[in-house]
Amino acid sequence: MAEQEPTAEQLAQIAAENEEDEHSVNYKPPAQKSIQEIQELDKDDESLRKYKEALLGAVTVSADPNAPNVVVTKLTLVCGTAPGPLELDLTGDLESFKKQAFVLKEGVEYRIKISFRVNREIVSGLKYIQHTFRKGVK
Repeated sequence: MAEQEPTAEQLAQIAAENEEDEHSVNYKPPAQKSIQEIQELDKDDESLRKYKEALLGAVTVSADPNAPNVVVTKLTLVCGTAPGPLELDLTGDLESFKKQAFVLKEGVEYRIKISFRVNREIVSGLKYIQHTFRKGVK
């Protein structure tokens, strides 16, 4: 017996069920702790201490407390139809990007690679928001 392809209505129903599942998750993240607090926990357990060192490295917190916790350093735009990746170094003068406009044609598939550095604490849950403008209209 051959299986039938799902109809558009069935696909829409499945998509609606999946959306409901995503929003009904009752996950509550644990309270955020500093790296020093994490290292102090279970200090006597040798295996946990080695595991934390492997994950966190040798931590010496000497970062500027006024600096943001996450700093985006580079944005790379990779497109199969472009001659090469377009790299935007975000550590320098950001005003120069206004002079170097680039155009993405409608319907072109591309990937964005974001390079960032974490300064002080462990980061849980970064959020990426993209705004698209077409002919100056958002």
